[in-house]
Amino acid sequence: MALKALDIYKLLPKTNCKECGDPTCLTFAMKLASGKGDLEKCPYLDENARRVLGASTRPPIQKVKIGVGERSFTVGEEFVLFRHEKTFYHPPGIMLGVTDTMDPSAITERVLQVRDEVMVRVGMDLRLNGIAIRNESRDPGKFADAVNAVESVADLPEVLIPDNPASLEAGLSICGHYRPLIHAADHNNYKDFCALAKKYGAGLVIRAPSLEGLSELSTLCAGEGVTALLFDLSSPSPSEYLRSATLARQYAITRTPPPMGYPVYCDTACFPDSGAALVLGVLKYGSVIVTDHLSASMKKALLTLRQNIYTDPQKPIQITPGLYRVGNPGKDAPVLLTVNFSLTYFTLQGYLEAARVPCFMLIADTEGMSVLTSVAAGKLNETVVKESLTRFGVDKEVSHRTLIIPGYAAPLSGRIEEETGWKVLVGPRDAAEIAEFLEKEWKPAHA
Repeated sequence: MALKALDIYKLLPKTNCKECGDPTCLTFAMKLASGKGDLEKCPYLDENARRVLGASTRPPIQKVKIGVGERSFTVGEEFVLFRHEKTFYHPPGIMLGVTDTMDPSAITERVLQVRDEVMVRVGMDLRLNGIAIRNESRDPGKFADAVNAVESVADLPEVLIPDNPASLEAGLSICGHYRPLIHAADHNNYKDFCALAKKYGAGLVIRAPSLEGLSELSTLCAGEGVTALLFDLSSPSPSEYLRSATLARQYAITRTPPPMGYPVYCDTACFPDSGAALVLGVLKYGSVIVTDHLSASMKKALLTLRQNIYTDPQKPIQITPGLYRVGNPGKDAPVLLTVNFSLTYFTLQGYLEAARVPCFMLIADTEGMSVLTSVAAGKLNETVVKESLTRFGVDKEVSHRTLIIPGYAAPLSGRIEEETGWKVLVGPRDAAEIAEFLEKEWKPAHA
C-alpha cells in the first residue's frame, strides 16, 4: 500500500537539513507521497527506511519506453485509478497494423500515414504513434522483409508480432536496436522471447489466460532479467477486458499482491467491434493499442478522446497570456479580449481568420478557465483587464481606446470602462457570430 505523507515523514531523519533541496522534511515527504520526489536526494536515510520507502514511493506501474528518437514514447508510471484523483501522465501509443502478407506498396502507404498525417487541435499536434507488424505468413524471411519495408520509410516505434522465435529473431535483426516492443511471451516460449528481449533491450508483452497467470509469468520473466513488460489484456469480450484492466490497475496502485504493476497492451483485432475496443482501450488503461483498421473520422475522434483523457483535469490546456495578431492589423484594428483557455482561444482565432478581419486578440490570464467560468469565479475582472492592457502595451499598438469583450463577460462592461478608461463593446456569446458582429459594429469612427 502506498504511504501517506505523514507516514513517510515518520521514516525521514526530521533534521530539515535542506540538502534534498526542500525547506523541510515534511515538504520532502509530501513530494514523495505525490510521486514527484526523488528518494535518493535524502543522504541520511537508514537502510530500513530506504527499503520501505523505496517500495512505497516508486511509481506503482513500471515505466516502459518504446522506440528511439523524436517519435519514441513512454508508457506506464501512472499513480491513480481515476484521472480526477490526480491525472494520467502517459497517453497510450496507438499503433497501426500491417502484415507480412501485404504488398510492399500497401505497407508503405500505411507507414506514410502514420509518419506524416497530423491533426492540430487547440495548438497541439496529434498523431498516431507507430506500426505493428504481424507475421501472418509464419515465414521468418517474409517477416524480416516486412520489417525492412517499414524501416526503409520511417523511423517509427514498432511492435513486432511474430508467430515463432525464428521470425522474431529475423525481425529483430532489422530493427532490434531501435527499441521495438515484442509480442508476446507465454509460459511455453518465455525463455526464448526473454533471451531476445534482453539481447536487444526491447520491451516484452506477456500473455496468459488469467491475471494470476500474468503475475506468475511476470515473475518468471523478471527472473530471466527482463522487467520492461506489458500485460496483454486483449479479450473478445469488452466486459472481460474492462474487468481485467480495472483489476490490474487496482492491484498495481494499491501495491497489493499479486504483482500487477505493468502497463496494458490491447489488440483490437481480438474484439468483435474494433472501434469500441479502441475507445475502451483509451478510456480504461490501455498503454499500447494496436488496430488494423482506422477510418479518418474514427482517427480524429480517437486522437481527440486521448488528448482529453490525458489532459490534467486540474490544469486545463492554456495559452500564454499576451497580445496576439490575426492577419496584419494596423493602428485602427479592433482589439478583442478573451481568456487563456486554449479551446476558447483557438475557436475565436479560427472564426476571426475565416472572417479575414485583421485584429488583435488580448489574452488575459484566467488560469485556463473559460469565459463564463472565469467571470463566475472572479478570475476575469476589471483589474485583470487593466493589468493585461498595461502589461502588453495595447495602447502602443492601436490609436483608439475601444475594447471588445465576450458576450458572457457583459456584466463586467461598466466596471472595465471605469477601471481602464477604455470604451467597451460587448461582443456575441457565440464566437461563430463574430464576423457579423464586426461587420455591423466596428466602424472607422472607433479609430
